[in-house]
Amino acid sequence: MSYAVIQTGGKQYKVVSGEILKIERLPNSKPDTKIEFKEILAYGNEKEIEIGSPVVQGARVEANLIKNSKNRTILIFKKRRRQNSRRKNGHRQQYSMIRINKIFSKDGKILSEAKEVSKATKTVAKDTKENKK
Repeated sequence: MSYAVIQTGGKQYKVVSGEILKIERLPNSKPDTKIEFKEILAYGNEKEIEIGSPVVQGARVEANLIKNSKNRTILIFKKRRRQNSRRKNGHRQQYSMIRINKIFSKDGKILSEAKEVSKATKTVAKDTKENKK
């Protein structure tokens, strides 16, 4: 199984094709768009690995943006005792949820590819007058 180490939003992630990740929010991006990460620090499989210095030139990872959203609220409460001083604040970190599709080597070969995900569709059976009798 092939993997890659990408850098985005000041963080590093070890990704595998088909994986769903929460990363720092990507600017100017809409859901169901294709995203390409070019800052690949390393890639490989169980037998061999290619490490960049600092990045591997030509390697890339393709992903689809699923959605942009915000995390749960984190409360920040500060109090100075006996001073009648309090401050309550909240923060919701924005994130992008992505699904890794393909990992390419520096030569442009596909190392691994995710299987297609079909969206489940609901089929609703319509009641007819004959079924009600």
